[in-house]
Amino acid sequence: MQRLLGNQFHIKRGTALDYNINFPNLHIYLDHVGKSIQIGNFTIAYYGIVIAFGMLAGLMIACYQAKKTGQDPDTYVDLALIAIICSLIGARIYYVIFRWDYYKDDLWGIFRIREGGLAIYGGVIAAILTTFIFSKVKKIPFGRLCDTAGLGLLLGQIIGRWGNFFNREVFGGYCDNLFAMQLPLSAVRASDVTEELMEHVVELDGVRYIQVHPTFLYESVWNLALLILLLLFFRRRKFEGEIFLWYLFGYGVGRFWIEAVRTDQLKIPGTGCPVSMVVAAAFAAGSLIWIICGRGRAKKGTVR
Repeated sequence: MQRLLGNQFHIKRGTALDYNINFPNLHIYLDHVGKSIQIGNFTIAYYGIVIAFGMLAGLMIACYQAKKTGQDPDTYVDLALIAIICSLIGARIYYVIFRWDYYKDDLWGIFRIREGGLAIYGGVIAAILTTFIFSKVKKIPFGRLCDTAGLGLLLGQIIGRWGNFFNREVFGGYCDNLFAMQLPLSAVRASDVTEELMEHVVELDGVRYIQVHPTFLYESVWNLALLILLLLFFRRRKFEGEIFLWYLFGYGVGRFWIEAVRTDQLKIPGTGCPVSMVVAAAFAAGSLIWIICGRGRAKKGTVR
């Protein structure tokens, strides 16, 4: 039985049902989806496990693609050892900068990464800079590295987004479409809950749920489709770096519309403008222009 509860925001914690995640229109009801696993005296967050698995899978596909295209897979192992660390730092710095009001009174919270709070675009920017420096040191074409490593980055994003599922974060506003997801109100950050979500709170077995767009799922599926297209297109690239540019374009287009429905948007200070929408639009537009110019030069035989 469901009933609307109005705008009251009283959170009751501690019941077993607080760990449920439902997809009512798909008739999928997941009981006790935990946020961590206990091994001895150590608590390991599923968020961290998923991110680590995404990194490993990304490295594997990059090495596979390197071997397939006649490159040395060890090059990408060396790159990954540096780029992964730099990307994590970049993703965290980017997130903290645009959520400074949240962290300014809790500086130690900046280091609690397993609670969530990594901005993908911060990681992408850090990865690009790291790869550029690596290409200069190793004297390997930057575009070649980006095309191959970019596939690994994309697969890592596909998998990594499911860390948000376990953390009950990165969701959108109220919806009642086929993929609508219900999360216990007590299991999410209060700052991510909008007035619209509170107006549509429902109660099931004594637990109050918000019903949201599962934007983490939208992005994961979008990126999976993009990865398949890039793998199919790889042999048809006209110049080195084109695959990565198509990634920036495709991801930018998807992220722009997905970001529009999220409730946890990072805003440009002093404005109500979501920074990720601006960055996504800039990357998409810039990469498309670069692709058009690059393919034009390739047609004239001025680039490889």
